[in-house]
Amino acid sequence: MASVAQNQNGSEPIVIADHPALDLLNTLPCIDGQLVDFLQSDSDVRRWMERIGFSVPNYLDSSIPQGLAETARELREIFRDLVKRRKAGEELDLSAMNAFLTHASSYPRLVWAKTTNLQLERVRPCNTAEEFLGPVAEAAAKLLTEGDFDLIKRCEDGQCVLWFYDQTKSHHRRWCSMATCGNRNKVAAYRKRQHS
Repeated sequence: MASVAQNQNGSEPIVIADHPALDLLNTLPCIDGQLVDFLQSDSDVRRWMERIGFSVPNYLDSSIPQGLAETARELREIFRDLVKRRKAGEELDLSAMNAFLTHASSYPRLVWAKTTNLQLERVRPCNTAEEFLGPVAEAAAKLLTEGDFDLIKRCEDGQCVLWFYDQTKSHHRRWCSMATCGNRNKVAAYRKRQHS
């Protein structure tokens, strides 16, 4: 893998994948020809999880499990390898993902919502980094088992490393984003036609 730069400008990773597990892969984009890691600190991971819709317990406001960023990066690379191999039709070694999933424990609990409605919520311990990342690991495992890998795509821009789940009606999405890679490639194709 190429060298990885830290996120120096404080920007947030883009959320364009249409699936939270693929958005995890996209926390390591290529910017100006260099991979930039948006998961540099434990608080970066927490903010990213909240941004893509994973609930983070309120009692963790001041306490985030130690090593969360390192563990999130490890999960990201385990999942990246599995996605690439699955797309290529290769045999998968599931041992690393299964080891991670053993820590993703949770249990259901009945609660009153607005004092009149009984609801079932999922309770997750978050004492370790692996437990904290349990919902992400489960989303990744679910995508590996239930996802349509014909619709899981990597941006067609040769310099882009972002992934997405093509949920367009025609399933012909080619770019991570029309505003970035799509526009850049359309302009390049237009200029090429003008010079011909």
